[in-house]
Amino acid sequence: MATERTIDLGEISASSAGRSGVVWTLDGSADLNANLVRFGAGGGVAEHVNDEVDVLLVGVCGSGSVEVEGEEYSLSGGIMVFVPRGARRSILSASEDFAYLSVHRRRGPLRIGG
Repeated sequence: MATERTIDLGEISASSAGRSGVVWTLDGSADLNANLVRFGAGGGVAEHVNDEVDVLLVGVCGSGSVEVEGEEYSLSGGIMVFVPRGARRSILSASEDFAYLSVHRRRGPLRIGG
């Protein structure tokens, strides 16, 4: 499948109003994983640790926060937060239209319990 080279993330987010979670995924790359993630106010991702990859979070619209190792960072349109692998992190939406792009090196298959 061919990868589109230009994507309007704001348009995708706006057309996904009312949905939560991943609303768009980059197709066609063997090396990169990129997901547009959207949450309404109070939604987000619970605290967890990812020991496999560094992650870039890029705000697309709305506002929220990312907590990395106990430090809170604001995330909104045009703001990027770097999350190193092995860091404890969580994400919380502060607005109804919060969306961000999550980008990292593609990793192997999901491992449960291990």
